[in-house]
Amino acid sequence: MAVEFNQQKLESVLERRQNAYLPFSLHIFPSVASTNRTLWELIDQGAGAGCVVIATQQTAGRGQWGRQWVSPVGGLYVSVAITPKLAANASYQLTLASAWGIADQLRQVGVNVGIKWPNDLVLEGGKLGGILTETKINQGKISQAVVGVGINWANPVPETGINLASWQADLVDQPISCLETLTSKVLLGIESGMACLFQEGISILLSRYSELLVNMGDRVQVNDLSGIVVGVTPQGNLRLSLETDGITDIKTSELSLEPGTISLGYRKSLGIL
Repeated sequence: MAVEFNQQKLESVLERRQNAYLPFSLHIFPSVASTNRTLWELIDQGAGAGCVVIATQQTAGRGQWGRQWVSPVGGLYVSVAITPKLAANASYQLTLASAWGIADQLRQVGVNVGIKWPNDLVLEGGKLGGILTETKINQGKISQAVVGVGINWANPVPETGINLASWQADLVDQPISCLETLTSKVLLGIESGMACLFQEGISILLSRYSELLVNMGDRVQVNDLSGIVVGVTPQGNLRLSLETDGITDIKTSELSLEPGTISLGYRKSLGIL
């Protein structure tokens, strides 16, 4: 069944924000093949930074590494256009910024969201949502980017997932009262994440991102090596502190893993390359 979306209600929330960083322009659909794909089409027609596509169902959603993102009715699927001045190899900074910003916005109202490296939002160990950033490159720089976000609101989820409506159903004071409130938190989160990245810098952003990273301190096995998660690089790589037993001493070094080369799983399961 269709989920009604009150655009006026959402716009009224966004209009009240101060120090707006992105000029949001909303395009709301009951269902699309992919919010990212629809937004790219709007960009081709002249849409600029801050253009937003929102849907409560995707019929051909995409996740990281070309995987299918199952997007049933009742979820929240949002894509936002960004025109960053970043080098092509720094595209993951947009994902890190969005993940931190959204998690921070939800935590401010009592939803204790964490980040699972590199691009997932987790709640009580289950996957609440994910982020897919796509870019167009021109002369070694990102000329256009689309940040796509999927959040489980009232849709069915797999065993490793969690949806927000069910999580807060038994709470007396529900932190997220409706789909429009959730959407505002996502949009404000992307906006605050971008403001942090471009106004305060990647070092500050990484510090804030790492504070919410649920994998920090986890022990990870990579082939025949064992390491402890100690952070994330500006390129989005996972930093592991490796400990190797020598004959006369213990030598400590660091290993950097690119996104997609290791799966950390959920509920603190061990990642294997």
